[in-house]
Amino acid sequence: MKVLIGAIVKFISGVLLVGLLLFLPAGTFCYFNGWLLMGILFVPILAAGVVMLIKNPSLLKSRLDAKEQQQEQKLVVKLSGLMFLAGFIIAGLGVRFGWYTLPRQVSVAAAIVFLVSYLLYAEVLRENTYLSRTITVQKDQKVIDTGLYGIVRHPMYSATVLLFLSMPLVLGSPYSFLIFLAYPFLIAKRIKHEEAFLEKELDGYRAYQQTVRYRLIPFLW
Repeated sequence: MKVLIGAIVKFISGVLLVGLLLFLPAGTFCYFNGWLLMGILFVPILAAGVVMLIKNPSLLKSRLDAKEQQQEQKLVVKLSGLMFLAGFIIAGLGVRFGWYTLPRQVSVAAAIVFLVSYLLYAEVLRENTYLSRTITVQKDQKVIDTGLYGIVRHPMYSATVLLFLSMPLVLGSPYSFLIFLAYPFLIAKRIKHEEAFLEKELDGYRAYQQTVRYRLIPFLW
């Protein structure tokens, strides 16, 4: 029940916050791209939350725990938050002041990419029940090296890169997209720090690094 209440509170808070950041700067609720993003963002979140609550409430609890303990990671989280604030507000202002908007076909294509990325994210959660929103090693945790983890070492972050870079395109804002381009650099910083931690704390991780060479993008990095 405690996990359920926490999940409901966070879900409603997220809906209200994103809606405020999009529609208040836009100055109107007649914002198709804004509603499109809200739909593809929160409907899957709701569905995933219900599934985790039923099948794996401990995983849902760990996903709700967003309190980073390491100072360097706190900085990455804060900068990511600023990126979202600026990106959403700029997209809304673009509607208010009539700035250039990407063609509707681009937004629809980006929405499809977003949903496919969400499926990849869900698959990562299925493959790795040790996942947490904070960098930590759980009791009896083992290295996962199958499925998507056999392709890149951080498939969850790969999925989030696609998710986050598609968001401003769904909103139809090229200006917002330029802001969101900061995310791959932020996540690269997080990955480097996370791997240094895992090399020390997680048995078998160094051997896994030798087997799976790429961190985020196959054949690139």
